Amino acid sequence: MSLTRVDYIAPWWTYWLHNFPHINLRFQPTDKSFQPEDENYQQSLIFLGCVAAAGLGLNLLCLAIYLSCLCCCRKEEDEETKKPNSCCVTWSAVAAGLITCISVGVGFYGNSETNDGVYQLTYSLYNANHTLGGVDSLVTGTMGNMRTGLHQHLARLDEIFATRGDYVQTLQFMQQMADNVIKQLLGIPDWDEAKVDLATAADQTANIEYYRWLTYLLLLILDLIICLLACLGLAKQSRWLLTTMMVFGVLTLILSWTSLGADLAAAVGTSDFCVSPDKYVMSQTKGIITSDIVHYYLYCNQTLSNPFQQPLTIFQRSLTTMQIQIQGLLQFAVPLFPTAERDLLGIQHLLNSSEASLHQLTALLDCRGLNKDYLDAMVGVCYDGVEGMLYLCLFSVLAACAFTVMLCAIPRALRQIASRERDYDDIDEEDPFNPRARRTVSQNPNHANLHSFCSYSSSMGSQNSLHPPAPTISNPPMSEYMNQTALFGGNPRYENVPLIGRGSPPPSYSPTMRATYLSMSEGQSRHFGSDFQA
Repeated sequence: MSLTRVDYIAPWWTYWLHNFPHINLRFQPTDKSFQPEDENYQQSLIFLGCVAAAGLGLNLLCLAIYLSCLCCCRKEEDEETKKPNSCCVTWSAVAAGLITCISVGVGFYGNSETNDGVYQLTYSLYNANHTLGGVDSLVTGTMGNMRTGLHQHLARLDEIFATRGDYVQTLQFMQQMADNVIKQLLGIPDWDEAKVDLATAADQTANIEYYRWLTYLLLLILDLIICLLACLGLAKQSRWLLTTMMVFGVLTLILSWTSLGADLAAAVGTSDFCVSPDKYVMSQTKGIITSDIVHYYLYCNQTLSNPFQQPLTIFQRSLTTMQIQIQGLLQFAVPLFPTAERDLLGIQHLLNSSEASLHQLTALLDCRGLNKDYLDAMVGVCYDGVEGMLYLCLFSVLAACAFTVMLCAIPRALRQIASRERDYDDIDEEDPFNPRARRTVSQNPNHANLHSFCSYSSSMGSQNSLHPPAPTISNPPMSEYMNQTALFGGNPRYENVPLIGRGSPPPSYSPTMRATYLSMSEGQSRHFGSDFQA
């Protein structure tokens, strides 16, 4: 029977994934049909995972070669080479951060889409399971009423109407109708086995999807945290933080390639199913449900006749006939046999409940309900599910690229940090402009301190009579200090001398003022010398 599907059309990306080469582990092409039980088909999906593993090995090999070249080929770093290297590390970190943020956003969207698709699948499976369970319950309940309840009522009425052959004949006719109803109900397939399969599949799918969603959520958070900590390490120039993030970066790189292989294999396998889902459903229901019933529910086409129409029609006619017979007995037999009224009313109530069950059974057996669940499941898996897995594959690729760039940038950053520390250690400890020397002076109060220019100028004029003489301290000559500072800065500035006992910073002096001060100091020295000789 050749039928065309008008309600379900597989999306284009499922055909694209379905056309991927299917090769087993012996490098032989295999059939692309969805056959999860076939060993060759399983190997073709494993082969896709092996391709991702080969990509991981190649990525690690390139990183190892790069790090080896970086460690072995050490060049002399002068001022011209430091700035480009620093700029390269900065832009590499920026690129890695941007790619990581984009990959995490894509990963969250893909994870959500896949979860929505699987949820729609499980929801449809539970709905179909509920429908099949309702059919099985109605059939079982109606057959039980006919076999037990109706049989008991007819047995008591047979004793009551023993003297009336025509009434006994009517009871026998009703028993034949009841047996006919049971026979028609037995023609309806036993849905109990299919119902159990659907419930088990839905439960297993829901459990697997929960752990898959949680795993990807943790992986996305881990990628984001590693990226942020690596940027923090670069900003703080923390060697231990960068080294730790480098180790975690390698681990995340491995996880990214692993997730890529798993998602690619799952996407290709699901696409093989989505391209031709009816074929697989027919193979799975073979021996459980007849093919005409499966076609009726898969396609739900007006050209297809309802396979349950005949038994349901016979069921309805048998109930109507029995209702007519019961009405006749209530009208003519009860005045003669009043004790028979109770059993006749019991049979009438049983027939009414069976008719209500018939209407419910007719609605549940209609193809529109199960076909809708089937189409919803296909849309959830083949549209949202496969699309989400493609986004997860893109996330894995972007994350692998981002962490590859990060692993290339961190060693250069560590090398620059080590180079700066070596340059910092080479600074002269006696240099007054060295931050270490300043910290040493502040931490050692007994260290000799230098007076500022204002300390020496306070000795002129009548200020000597107003202030007691300052305690004698050992200071280096001012000219020596000026020569030292001239070596580092060119123009000596007296405000760089540490201040002792001063409440305000000293002013800056121009070269003319310094020359004036030196001439005054020399004149004062001659004056004191002549006074001492006199």
